[in-house]
Order: sequence, then structure tokens, then C-alpha cells
Amino acid sequence: MQPTFRLTWLQRNLKGDPILWAIVILFSLISIAVVYSATGTLAYRNELHGRSGSVEGIALKHSSLILGGLVLAWAAHRIDYRHYSRLSLYALLISVPLLLFTYFMGGDINGASRWLVIPVINQTFQPSDLAKLALITHLASMLSRRQQHLHDFWNTLFPVMLWVGVICGLIILSNASTALLLFITCLLLMFIGRVPMKQMLLMVAIGVTLGGAGLAAGQRLGTVVSRVSNFTDKTKKPQFQLEHSFIAIATGGVTGKGPGKSTERNIMPHPYSDFIYAIIIEEYGMLGGLVVLFLYLAFLYRGLKTVMNSQGAFGGLLSAGLSFSLVLQAMVNMGVAVGLGPVTGLPLPLLSMGGTSLIFTGLSIGIILAVSRGDREIRPMKGEPADTARIPSKRAGY
Repeated sequence: MQPTFRLTWLQRNLKGDPILWAIVILFSLISIAVVYSATGTLAYRNELHGRSGSVEGIALKHSSLILGGLVLAWAAHRIDYRHYSRLSLYALLISVPLLLFTYFMGGDINGASRWLVIPVINQTFQPSDLAKLALITHLASMLSRRQQHLHDFWNTLFPVMLWVGVICGLIILSNASTALLLFITCLLLMFIGRVPMKQMLLMVAIGVTLGGAGLAAGQRLGTVVSRVSNFTDKTKKPQFQLEHSFIAIATGGVTGKGPGKSTERNIMPHPYSDFIYAIIIEEYGMLGGLVVLFLYLAFLYRGLKTVMNSQGAFGGLLSAGLSFSLVLQAMVNMGVAVGLGPVTGLPLPLLSMGGTSLIFTGLSIGIILAVSRGDREIRPMKGEPADTARIPSKRAGY
């Protein structure tokens, strides 16, 4: 293809923020390179236990999932983002029984029932990924439709609090860190959506009470207490994986050991998921770690720029919620790797090896890109309520 033809094709098929597209593609390339380097021990364990999965095979599967996520992002960004407002309620209604079924009947890994195995393809699936995306989308939809009635507690804020409480409460039974991050994301979304501070404080009080009860009734209370205790008590030796994360970071230095030359990947339990940031610093140095940090901050900036350019409240809230969700998780993961927080078990979005989480990440990015296309390309939808106009508040940055 001629260069002008390629450029025309890209302009016709890749809508939305081109810088955001570039950031996502760069993340994908980095992920493939680092996961390929970090999965040597996993492939060796597979061989010892008679399971299939060479380094090349694992890298190929991971690359296929990344490609699938990119294809889904492309497909999602071609759709009028306002359709997601209608779909979000159905996704929530599906998420609730899925979360319950997973808690009682799902696969138990490390004392937590978070996964379902999809038959035929034998691929693990976390219903919490679907629930997070559905809740953020539906919360953005509810807030945008009620911009003129935010002081009406029972008709406006009670449904918001009910959905946040139900979804976060079900997730915290088996995954405390995911539930906490989702709750914080919802609070940020409510703040941007001009919810009165008094109502937000009530939301926090209810969240702390119900969250504590859910944590006590669930599977992770002992793990949470142990991890927080290990982090706060400086007289204790760091946990095994955290200790070797520190070693990886310390030996990486400024420029790193070089691609594929990590030694701690052979020692840490999950170097390709929870602690992949430590492997990045070990192989590419602090410079590589800063580049990754900069890419996440750039992703957040472009997502919030989309918020400011959005012509409707729903688009702005949706882009903000999904951007915060991805970047907050990344910041927590990187903070854990360098010792700024207790171990959480959260993967690094866009970089860690994963299953269907990569697919849902791709869908989230596609929705942000759909919003970034701008409402000028989109015709008014029949029956769209008048109160989906832009949020008239300095707090939201408009």
C-alpha cells in the first residue's frame, strides 16, 4: 500500500483520539515483550506437571488475547457510545447472579472464588471484570440523566447507592482490593457528577459499614489483615514476593539488565502478572519504569481531555470513570511493587498477562475512544432526555 493510502485507511477506520490509540498500541507491544520474558518459569512448571505451554506458546496466547482486545476496542469505538447506557443495566442484571454463582461455585485459587472456567475454550473468566465495566457505565448513565435532580435523595441518589452497594458488596466477598478500587472510582465519578458532598459522605459511611460486614462474611478478611499488618509493621520481614520485587528493582539500576535478562522472574511467584512492574524495572531500569508511569499518566490525561471535549454529561462521566478505573489500578499495582502499599494481587492493566481481563480492558478503551470521537459525529437519539446536557459545574472542569 502507498503511504497516502495507508494514512487514508487509518483516518477512515481509526476514529477518536489518535494519541490514545498510539498509547494503547505501545502498551500492547511492551506487554508482549515483557510477558514473553517473564513466563520462562511458568513454562518450566507446565513441563514438570505434564501440561502444555511453552514460552512461545504462552506468548502466542497472550498476543492473541491482546489482539482480541484491540479488535474489540476497534469495534466498540465504532458504536455510538450512548447505546452503552442502555446495555449497562442488562450487564448489571447479568453480573449479580454471576458474582453469586462464582462465590459459591467458582474455582478456588489461593483461598478466593473469583473465577469461572468457560467450557470448550477452557478460559478463565472473572465476573468482577464485567461487573466493574457495567457499574461504571450505568452509574455514568444514572448521574447524567439526573443532573437536575441531584438533591432528590430517594429518586436519584438512592438507586445509585443501591447499585454501588450491591456490586461492591458482592465483589468484596472474594476480592477486597478490586471492590475498594471500584468504590473509590464510583466516588470520583459522583464527585465529577456534582453529587452534593453531604450525600457523598453518607455514601462513604454506608460503604465502610457494609464493606466491613462483607469483608468479615467473605473469604479475604484474614488475608487483608495479614497483608496490612505486614505492611504497617516495619519490624517484620517483607513478604516473599515483595522482598524479591525490591531485589529486582535494586539490581535493575538506572538502565536495567537488558531485555530477557531478569533473574528474579525465576523466583517470584507471579512475575508475569502481579509483579510485572518489578520485572520491567529489572530489565529496563528506572528509565523503563518511568516510561511506563508516563504512559499511564498520558492515558489519564487523554481520557480526561475527552471529558472536557464531550458535548454530553454521559460521555464525559463515562470516559472519566473508565479512565480512572484503569489508571488507579495501575498506580496501586506499581505502588505495591515499589513498597508504597500492601500486597493486593491486582494485575497491571494493559501490561500483565491475563485472560478475559484483557478483553474487558479492550472494551473499556474502545468506549473511551467512542466518546473521544465527539458528539458532533453523532446524531441525536430519539427520546434522549434533555437533562443529558453537559454538566454545568466548575468542579467537573467544564
